[in-house]
Amino acid sequence: MSVLARSVGNAFRNKVRTAAVVAVLAVAIGLALAMLVANQAVTGKVAELNASVGTVLTVNPAGGQGFEGGGEPLTSAQATTAAAVPNVSSVVGTKALRLRNAAEIAAEAASGRTGQGGPGGQSATSVTTSLTAAVDAGTLGNRNQASTGTTGSTASGTGTTAAAPAFSLPITATGIGAEVDSTGKALQLTQGTGLGNYTAASTGALLGTTLAEKNGLKVGSTFTIQEKTFTVQGLFDAGTAFGNNALYVTLPTAQTLAALPDELSTMIVTVNSMENVDAAKTALQAALGSGKADVTQGQRNLETAVSSLDSVKNISFIAFVAALGTAGLIILLIMVMLVRERRREIGVLKAIGAPNRTIGLQFVLEALVLVALGSVVGAAVASLASGGIASALISSSSSTTAATGQRGGPGGFPGGQGGPLGGASQLLTSVTASASPGVIAAGIAAVFGVAIIGALVPALLTARIRPIEVLRGE
Repeated sequence: MSVLARSVGNAFRNKVRTAAVVAVLAVAIGLALAMLVANQAVTGKVAELNASVGTVLTVNPAGGQGFEGGGEPLTSAQATTAAAVPNVSSVVGTKALRLRNAAEIAAEAASGRTGQGGPGGQSATSVTTSLTAAVDAGTLGNRNQASTGTTGSTASGTGTTAAAPAFSLPITATGIGAEVDSTGKALQLTQGTGLGNYTAASTGALLGTTLAEKNGLKVGSTFTIQEKTFTVQGLFDAGTAFGNNALYVTLPTAQTLAALPDELSTMIVTVNSMENVDAAKTALQAALGSGKADVTQGQRNLETAVSSLDSVKNISFIAFVAALGTAGLIILLIMVMLVRERRREIGVLKAIGAPNRTIGLQFVLEALVLVALGSVVGAAVASLASGGIASALISSSSSTTAATGQRGGPGGFPGGQGGPLGGASQLLTSVTASASPGVIAAGIAAVFGVAIIGALVPALLTARIRPIEVLRGE
């Protein structure tokens, strides 16, 4: 009988014990693989985050962000100045708009209820669209409108306020000068294509998935803004209800719609390397003037979150090593027990001339059979549990960054942190772990390596068994 056949047979000699050993190994191996998957997921997400926002600076008008604050707007000339700053690799200008449905505006005006102000000091009624917002105002929207607009007139002689119609939320539109989001990454579309040349006027638009669904639109459909027809060229999914109630057009198109051809809401500045970010930020602020622009670095707001994710990565790696070590210890103890049980068998084999190498190989192969069975079950366990384990590990990190994400990104335009095309906080809260074949294979290879080491120790013990002593004892 060959060594391999004898090893497989010995592994199933005691089926109850084999089942128990495989079950224990499956738990240890499954935990090790799940931790490895979680570690890889967090490592990949941290790398993605650093790549997307680590070299990006955001420039806002001094004293203003989005549709709030004061100060003077940014201009195309300032974008040219920013592009000339050392270590700056690209500057992307944006123009933010709020679009309102013309029919809803008319209904609100008839009831004496006014809307919120629009971009650049315009009234929101000046930028109208045929689209209907994908998000209902609800309690919060109506409450905000009541605090900023006219809520109706007082009924004569009653002292009560007349009921006002439900307020409709504006649709956020952004004109952008390149096919990137606010983190400097390429736009990720779920359907269709981009807008081509983002620095030229165009009648194409990118819509959030829920905004398109609400209005029954798809790629190739048309809608209007300021009575001008636009064609849906692509759809994106921001991952949030607010973010998907938005659309993108090219920068010149947005400036034309706002009747402000030279004005920018914000600038996205990409630096050529992480090492030059601080120097570029200082030089950029000096070039633009502290009274003209505010330069912020998204990475600074995320340092705590990234630190938390690094802690999760370290914890998951330590847990992986511990689980791997546990599996190796289990193999060691099992094989030591088997060597002691089979002393007579080993003695007989050595008496008939079997070399120590052959006997040791038999025990190593038997251990690998048990590990292979445990790995199959453990891989299935890891595939099912890795996502939940990763979510549990990063839950505290996600809650830490939730407040940052809720405040919205610099500039208050879609695609910012928490914006429609997914900003940095979106990345942090969307860590997902999937048991990819490559990661599972690497984990199982590590388990087999530890198993071989664990089996070699009792295998070496076979060299100490002297046939004459074993046979005399029998």
